[in-house]
Formats: sequence, structure tokens, C-alpha cells
Amino acid sequence: MVDSVLEEWNELATEFKELEVVNKVYTDKLDELVSFQNNVLKQLTHQKYRLSQMSKTLQDLRKKGASKEETSQIENDIMKRRIQLQGIEQTLPKQNGIYLRIILGNVNVSILNKEDKFKYKDEYEKFKLVLSIICLVMSFLNVIIIFRPLELCQIFLLVWYYCTLTIRESILKVNGSRIKGWWRFHHFVSTVAAAILLIWPENKAWGVFRHQFILFNCYISTVQYLQFRYQQGVLYRLKALGERHNMDITVEGFHSWMWRGLSFLLPFLFIGYFFQLYNAYTLYHLSFMPSTTWHVPVLSAFFLFLFIGNTVTTIMVIPYKIREKVRLQYRIMSQRLSSQFLIQDDSDSDSTKQD
Repeated sequence: MVDSVLEEWNELATEFKELEVVNKVYTDKLDELVSFQNNVLKQLTHQKYRLSQMSKTLQDLRKKGASKEETSQIENDIMKRRIQLQGIEQTLPKQNGIYLRIILGNVNVSILNKEDKFKYKDEYEKFKLVLSIICLVMSFLNVIIIFRPLELCQIFLLVWYYCTLTIRESILKVNGSRIKGWWRFHHFVSTVAAAILLIWPENKAWGVFRHQFILFNCYISTVQYLQFRYQQGVLYRLKALGERHNMDITVEGFHSWMWRGLSFLLPFLFIGYFFQLYNAYTLYHLSFMPSTTWHVPVLSAFFLFLFIGNTVTTIMVIPYKIREKVRLQYRIMSQRLSSQFLIQDDSDSDSTKQD
């Protein structure tokens, strides 16, 4: 009996020695990876510096009388090189922003593997979906039941949700996400607004606004579900086509099927924005009630600010999407014409051979 245990121990000891060898190779490769990263970063910084110096030199040559034709080719090459350098920079770890340094310290949150980046982005979208469903269920319960602790639980959930979104989006930004600055700022503002709602005392003004706010949450949760369906379709299709960055959070790429989805989503978005305006209007009138606290006018200003920011940002995106649609249609038409010409040339050459 003891001999069998001893034999098993010797076998395990042999496996442990193999583990030590593999671990040594692993740690050496990690050190080698850091060395390569530092080397690439050093050369990348050098390239950027040289390109900026060349751009200044070209500007000086222009001032001294050099023609645009002489410098245009170099300027185009410099622009292409900068795009190439941006692609290389995406493969390197980045320093955290101020917000992440305050929250997480100097923890490295860079994701270097492309597939892992997409998984993190996909997890972010699913996180929003799950929380939207939970908020929707809690909103329905608050419509049916008037119970103060349940209201506070839902509002606290909103505070935690928006606060978590700000952290996750900051990590996405470090890893190359092209999320627009307004949407990140929107979630910071929403966090503060939800915190004010949480400390708003249960008075007559809250009793008047309560039902409207819960209905607003029901609607927003539904719209967020529609956004999830739309963005997931865009991300997976673009990833399959290999056309966009895995960390895109808003619809930067554009195709005809995207426009159909976006045109369906836009009315729901604008209804939600005008609901925010209606909330601001209602709170503004409630601020004149005798028992009103400071929470009411401040929340009115917050909802008005969110309405303006959301509406302006979305309206600015629409013309860009339309231009992208026209460019796409032109590109498809050109490709079809080119393929038709190629087919015609092939048929002409075949008939010539037969003759």
C-alpha cells in the first residue's frame, strides 16, 4: 500500500519538474514581451516625432514658395503612415485615464488579444441588457406596488448601474473604443442625477413625480433592449466582415442593413429624449410647490441638460450616416460595373479564341 503511494508521489514529482520548466519558459517569455513592448513604444514615439518634424518642414517649404503639387504626395504618405502608426499603437498597453487611476490605481487594464477585446465588449453589452431587464421588472413592480423600500432599491440600482458603466466605458476607451465623449459624460451626469433621486425625501413633490419617473424607467429599459439588439447585430456582422475595430461601442461603420435598423430605432430614441424634456418641465413646475426641496430644481436642470445633449448628438450623427450610406451605394455600384466590364472582357476574349 505504501509502495503504491510512494510510486504515485514520484510520478507527481516528475510532473512537477516539468511544470517548473514550463513556468520558467513562461516567465522568460513575459519578460521578453515587456522588453519588446518597450522597444516598439520607443520606436513608435520616434516615428511620431519624425513625422511631426517633417510636417513642420513641409509647412515651411510652402511658405517659402514650394508648390502644392510638390508636397502633396509626401503629405499623403505622412497621413497614411500616421494611420498605420495608430494601428500599431492599438496593439500596445496604454496608461489609465485620470478617472481609472482614481478608481483602480495603476492597475493595467489593457487587453492585447483581439478576441479578448471583443469578448469584453460583448460582455459589456450583455451587462447593460441584464440590468435593463432587471430595471424593467422593478419598474413594473413599483407601478403595481407603492412601497418606499422597493423604490429606493430601484434608484440605488440605477446609481450602481451608471457608476459601473462609467468604469467599464473607461476601460473600453483605454482599449481603443471609439465611444463618443458625450455618451461617457452622459453616464457621469446620470450617476449624479440618480444619486440625487436616491436622497430626495418622500414628500408631496415626490408623490406627484413618482409615477411619471417609474414610467420613464420602463420606457428607457425597453429602448435599451432595442439598442442592445441593434448594436449586437452591427458588431457581429462587422466582426464577420473584418471591417471594424472590436471595441467599437457606437455604430461607426455603416452599411445599408445598419441604416434600416437605425431608422427603426431613431423614433424610439427621440421619444425617450422628449420624455426627458417632459420630466424637466414637470420638475420645473413642482419646484414652485411650498414643500419643495432643492432636489427638484436641480433634477429639472439635469433632465433638461440630458435632453439637449442627447438630441444634439444624435442629430449630428444622422447626416454622417446618410453620407456613409451614399458612399456605400456608390462603392457597390462601382464594384458591380467593374465586375460587368470584367465579365464582358472575358467573353470577348473567349470569342476571339474561338475565331
